Amino acid sequence: MNAPVHPAEFRTDDGSTPSERYRRLRDPSYEELSYLPSDGRKSIWARLRHTRRFLRDTLGLMQEKHQRFGRVWVNHNLMGPGVQLIGPEANEMVLMNRDKVFSSEQGWNPVLDMLFPRGLMLMDFEEHRTHRKALQVAFKPAPMQNYLTLLQEGIRRRIAAWPERLDLYPAMKQLTLDLAASSFLGIPWGPEADRINIAFVDMVQASVTPIRRPLPFTQMRRGVRGREYMMRFFGAEIPKRRGSDADDIFTQVVNARHEDGQPLSDQDVIDHMNFLMMAAHDTLTSSLSSTVYYLGTHPEWQRKVREESDALRADFGRDIPYTRLGDFELAEMAFKEAMRLRPPVPFIPRRALADFTYGNYRIPAGTHISINPMLVHRSAEIWERPDAYDPSRFTREAEKARHKHAYVPFGGGAHMCLGLHFAYMQAKTFLFELTGARMIAYPQGYEPEWQMVPMPKPRDNLPTHLFKRV
Repeated sequence: MNAPVHPAEFRTDDGSTPSERYRRLRDPSYEELSYLPSDGRKSIWARLRHTRRFLRDTLGLMQEKHQRFGRVWVNHNLMGPGVQLIGPEANEMVLMNRDKVFSSEQGWNPVLDMLFPRGLMLMDFEEHRTHRKALQVAFKPAPMQNYLTLLQEGIRRRIAAWPERLDLYPAMKQLTLDLAASSFLGIPWGPEADRINIAFVDMVQASVTPIRRPLPFTQMRRGVRGREYMMRFFGAEIPKRRGSDADDIFTQVVNARHEDGQPLSDQDVIDHMNFLMMAAHDTLTSSLSSTVYYLGTHPEWQRKVREESDALRADFGRDIPYTRLGDFELAEMAFKEAMRLRPPVPFIPRRALADFTYGNYRIPAGTHISINPMLVHRSAEIWERPDAYDPSRFTREAEKARHKHAYVPFGGGAHMCLGLHFAYMQAKTFLFELTGARMIAYPQGYEPEWQMVPMPKPRDNLPTHLFKRV
């Protein structure tokens, strides 16, 4: 049975909310979790070596532990003990959170609090619901249609300027930053582009640095300075957007209102925009780079996606109607399979607000836990030939046959990625433009080494041949 042990404790007699209650919880010590599978208590030096291996070979280390320990084990690293929960059942239990056992805020806080505090993912329960509802205005059909026009124009222009050989990952990063400028901010990108790009790189890299304090000359300090820069940038722009009817995401968020009619505060806007920009910028850079790599090394699927795009172009021309995005079935399958193998968020952390059980283990309140899309997406119990790239896994029939939480690249439940449809729209638009203009190629046998955290990135920047179609 996988269920909370005593859910009645979520509301106390003093009327405190779950968010207030968990702040009174303490972290269980390693000794208190010693009944769970683990490779033993580690010295500080052993934990440092473990962290270095985790950063260097994340997938290999996690597969090794999964093989040794099964579906539950304790990690003892520099941030203290935490429990890994593996399996689609764990994904469902944690993400659906039907009994409000798990806190997203306190799961992500140790990683992101100094960098992306008060973003939507760092909110829980009623607070999260009200902010999410206010932000949904930015992803309704009318502004989404406007974003599509901006995305297609920006992608078409950038791809036309790409040389036939380039390092794809940094080129993709510049592209997603350009697109964020137009669709998120509604401005042409100017001389601040490089500085903003550096700020986001510094913040994301700081999220997994072993040194968790912003000491001088550390990555965390660079990340904190990146956040300070972005706060100044967004803060200066907010007064220009109040009362505007522009369709960019920033203006939509500035003018969003809560259910009581009150607007978001300036600080709320800054925090949400900082987080949304990071999520759209870095996760899409990772996922689209992975998709291009897999299409380039699987010519049969590149051909299928190209033929689909050519057929659609012959039908509606070079400008994609918003109502036709659902027709990009093969492009969507190719994108999904790339995210299966290289999920943009390999780990999803939470903190337990009450005791619960999983895999016949009782896990105490206060425990930091994590589910692991990276492992579940490659489980041989779920996927035939799990390490092979095969987009046909994502036909509608195949998806219905699997556990609903075997595939969770965008999370799930109340915290399902708010920009999920925006991400699919951008991916389809990109593949439509890229396969219409270029042929993707890599040397035979080429296989880059991937850094998996904080999100997948090719260590060699993915040198790619993009031959022009004739």
